[in-house]
Amino acid sequence: MKYRKQLLGVVLLLFFIGQAQKTSPIFEEYKEKYPNAYSVKLLEERKIDISLKNGEIFITQEVKEEHLYLDAAATYRSKESINYSTFLEVESIEAASMVYEDGEYNKIEVKDFVTKDEMDQSFYDDSKSINFIYPNLQPGSKSKLRYKEKIKNPRFLGSFYFADFHPTVKSKLIIRVDNDISIRFKEFNTEKININFSESEKRGKHIYSWEANDVDKFKLDPGAPNFRNTLPHLIPMITEYELKGKKVKLLGEVSDLYGWYYSLVKDINKDEADNELKKIVKTLTQDKKTNLEKVKAIYYWVQENIKYIAFEYALGGFVPRQANDVFNKKYGDCKDNSSILQEMLEIAGLSGNLTWIGTRSIPYKYNEVPTPAVDNHMILAYMDGDKVYYLDATGRYIPIDLPTPFIQGKEALISLGEKDFTIKEVPVIDSKRNAIIDSTFIKINEQTITGSGNFQLSGYSKIDFFNTFEREKKEENLKEVYTRELRKGNNKFLIEDFKEINKYDYDKDFIVEYTFNIQDYINKLENETYINLNLNRELTQFKLKEDRKTAREYRYKSYVKNVTVLEIPEKKTVDFIPENFSVSNDFFECSINYIQKGNTIIYELVMDQDFILLDLKQQKEFNALIKKVEKNFKEVIVLKDKK
Repeated sequence: MKYRKQLLGVVLLLFFIGQAQKTSPIFEEYKEKYPNAYSVKLLEERKIDISLKNGEIFITQEVKEEHLYLDAAATYRSKESINYSTFLEVESIEAASMVYEDGEYNKIEVKDFVTKDEMDQSFYDDSKSINFIYPNLQPGSKSKLRYKEKIKNPRFLGSFYFADFHPTVKSKLIIRVDNDISIRFKEFNTEKININFSESEKRGKHIYSWEANDVDKFKLDPGAPNFRNTLPHLIPMITEYELKGKKVKLLGEVSDLYGWYYSLVKDINKDEADNELKKIVKTLTQDKKTNLEKVKAIYYWVQENIKYIAFEYALGGFVPRQANDVFNKKYGDCKDNSSILQEMLEIAGLSGNLTWIGTRSIPYKYNEVPTPAVDNHMILAYMDGDKVYYLDATGRYIPIDLPTPFIQGKEALISLGEKDFTIKEVPVIDSKRNAIIDSTFIKINEQTITGSGNFQLSGYSKIDFFNTFEREKKEENLKEVYTRELRKGNNKFLIEDFKEINKYDYDKDFIVEYTFNIQDYINKLENETYINLNLNRELTQFKLKEDRKTAREYRYKSYVKNVTVLEIPEKKTVDFIPENFSVSNDFFECSINYIQKGNTIIYELVMDQDFILLDLKQQKEFNALIKKVEKNFKEVIVLKDKK
């Protein structure tokens, strides 16, 4: 027995020695340092060289990346791609896996690089990608990537991120620029990390260098704003260069960016409009009494008839297609929809203004980043005196006086001519415009509630509901949709019948009149009946986790009003009604009121969500209010049998 134990000990020792030899020291170091990370970015280095030759700016950049993989997910992370386009050309690429075996890393080069279009094959676009797979990645493996690019347009230097969603050991940016070229930099979210910056001159070049070391991973909680709002990064901008003793401006001011934008759109729709398109405009506008009514008719027609295809984000996608082409194909991206809208207004004797704008995923303002990085979208502005209507036909069911939700609060760059433009801020729509109003009349029948309701939607709430219908193609599924969307009380809520009013109407509120029952909702004890009139409890979905690290973003402000009228049974009397309740702060209000009127009890819940973004401090305030509301959601009415 003693001999067997000694033998077993030797075997185990050899096993652990063998296991130790299979993992590298660097793997052990970072696995211990970052036990919950799936990988570590050992290096990200970008060297950008900007030079002036024969009056033209030439830009090349060399990129090096090295990753270490810490868990079994290495296999799933072996796919890699590099995007490029007309404005960004990949000149060379090398990639390899580094697999640790027998005490050393062995290099396995990537042999197969596959190029493909990034968009659907039905639509031509110049955005492409080079795709490849790192071979044999496993825990402890490393990947190495090195490639060289030529940036063909000096307006597209891109952004450099000093951190990522996994730990970063070293990130470095070096920009070498000729002394004849002026460059400016804008940093975002860099306050909480240490970045070593240096500046020098060598052989007619100005050299800028940034380096960050040992930056922990960043985390985005569900519903957080876009990563650009959180990750530390830098945006370089070439402002001007000197040519034959004269300064040539590039991107120093918004006017420089606008001048370039205008040069791309100035020649669209020069040809005569298609006769069929003219006929449609005439039909749409012939009985309209005001210009705004004409604009509205044209805007709604484009939403209904021009299919939106999202292929506008490639670097080459800045030029709208001709309106005749969009009309004949019946599809287009945001620029194309704006092009045909502008042409149709022109046919009607009206004027629309092409407008560049960034969605809420882009946090920059035009004056701080006057480069193409500031926006990713195009709409048409219709200006009626001091009132601006932001026409975005990429959506459906968008009324003329509502911007699409994802551009609320954003700056819009509105074209007024070759040299003139204006910047307007898109309004954030008031919460009461996006209302959900649900009124019900209920009766008690033993353990069951029966009732009728009137469900009313407006604004973005209505649009979201219509989009739900778009996904529900079969009419027989509608009762299930309404049962799910209008659910109240418990999971035995069931829609019996319904009637739709103003369905898919752009301007009128959408209304559903319905009847329903909720089984097993009433509780009884001896001669007392208990009923909770908080049938709708939407607020609970807003509760946020206490350990969130990032802000919470919402698509729009909203307003909810639920009214329930309970008919008191003839053989019962009211024994207890909860007290009225209300809470509020600068961005949220909620009230619950009870009124006994004749043989009814009227319950009214009002919630006003007056925010689209909550920072961490506001989240804590909001959660505290929600807890108070939830406590009142448990209050019940007590009815007693009459003697």
